[in-house]
Amino acid sequence: FYTDWAWTSFVVFSISQSTMITVGAIYYMLFTGVPGTATYYGTIMTIYTWVAKGAWFALGYPYDMVIVPVWIPSMMLLDLSYWATRRNKHAAILIGGSLVGLSFPLFNMVNLLLVRDPLEVAFKYPRPTLPAYMTPIEPQVGKFYNSPVALGSGAGAVLCVPIAALGAKLNTWTYRWMAAWSKW
Repeated sequence: FYTDWAWTSFVVFSISQSTMITVGAIYYMLFTGVPGTATYYGTIMTIYTWVAKGAWFALGYPYDMVIVPVWIPSMMLLDLSYWATRRNKHAAILIGGSLVGLSFPLFNMVNLLLVRDPLEVAFKYPRPTLPAYMTPIEPQVGKFYNSPVALGSGAGAVLCVPIAALGAKLNTWTYRWMAAWSKW
């Protein structure tokens, strides 16, 4: 069942989603130089996720099976770190990256708690029996002290900083590419 792997899935989801949005948001925020751009980027990502959720629903899945991530509050913290440090790029990378990594799993745990009971969904929407080689291995219960938010936040805070630095570096490369191809 999904419930066996819910916490593990949540940790993997938290790390991948927080790093993904960090690289894009810091890239656009530093490209424009305008605090607020990261929040705008988070809003666009939310709308994209609504569309994806609608597509799954159209395929016959229950509406609350796909969870829309809470992007916007973490992006507001990234914008705030850039604005509060008077557009300091390095502060945005260090402080903003840490804040995104720490806060994203916290905001999304509320989402996970509000989803319909996975056992109810599993019985209402049965799946065919899996062959032996596809059967999931039982998870180790109690690993990481059963705290997916703490694990996701800790790993996210560590990983989002170098990913934010990557977003800033991509920005530098963009400017160089523009300069190299400019005819002015």
